[in-house]
Amino acid sequence: IGGGVIGSSTAWHLASLGYQVILIDPLLNQSFSRSHQLNGTSASLGILMGNIFKRANGRSWRLRQQSMKLWTTWISLLNTPETPLHLDTPLIRLASSEKEAYSMQKLSNERSSLGLELLPSNTTTGLGRLWPKHNYGGLISHKDGRIDPLKLQQCLFNGLKKFNVTRRNTTVISLKRESATKLRQWNIHLASGEIINQDIVIICAALGSEALLEPLGYNNPMTAILGQALNLKLRKDNKDWSGWPAVLVSQGINLIPNGENHIYIGATLEPGTTPSINAIEQIKTMHGNAPSWLNTAAITEKWSGLRGKPLQEPAPLMKKLEAGLIMATGHYRNGILLAPANAEWVAEEV
Repeated sequence: IGGGVIGSSTAWHLASLGYQVILIDPLLNQSFSRSHQLNGTSASLGILMGNIFKRANGRSWRLRQQSMKLWTTWISLLNTPETPLHLDTPLIRLASSEKEAYSMQKLSNERSSLGLELLPSNTTTGLGRLWPKHNYGGLISHKDGRIDPLKLQQCLFNGLKKFNVTRRNTTVISLKRESATKLRQWNIHLASGEIINQDIVIICAALGSEALLEPLGYNNPMTAILGQALNLKLRKDNKDWSGWPAVLVSQGINLIPNGENHIYIGATLEPGTTPSINAIEQIKTMHGNAPSWLNTAAITEKWSGLRGKPLQEPAPLMKKLEAGLIMATGHYRNGILLAPANAEWVAEEV
């Protein structure tokens, strides 16, 4: 239940292992394009920050490392000539203080084998196009980067068709238990009035999961976090993106070159659910750190999306709640990054 990247990738992975899968989401028939407000996957910029993560232990670190290993295989399986899919690298994160620069230096020393390299202070390799203002250097992650989220969704859609996954474009109203000793123990009540019976239910519905699980006695509250993004058209300057990384991160704002004289810029802003003009201006000016060429760029497209963030536990919520009921949702900012490790974990629980 839930057809974002977590639900779709989990369905695809389970189907590839031979399971009979039904994927249910009321937005399954929407086009692979952006509009004003979207679900988390479509609104995402597709950034993978697996190796540059600050902590080097715990569940979150293990999930990130497992996903980064799996993404290489997944991309080769999902990629086709009609829907090419690849990981664009590297990712560079600029330090905003001496303290952060020191922390980055430690990371580069500890994780050189993972492709991390220190960027000296006041370095800019953007050639003619200046980077945002920075005085403390940063960190280059040669193996982190970006996967185009719209292309990923199209590839997953094609993969679901290949494995004959049934797609139901509707809403789940409620879940009802039968006896745990029976096969087809879960009754799934749909908005159409239909009831389908399944052995196992996997909840990947993010912000919709709370309403489904609360009547069954489970309390896993989540809050909506707003992300906003812009597509900017630069004034023609006859300069390309030579020397730019696939992703440049400065004070939580992400810059992604998008073809000649275009760039994506976006950030996750919390709290809030309603896009604001003030927030868009903060992103575009990068809190006063934007280079002049960015300040004079024109907004050609803007969109926003809501992400589910757990309130009582760390993200994500990956739990086997009871026999035949699995929760795999609430990935917050990291749905695309953690999709492979999430799907693998679900398959093990199944």
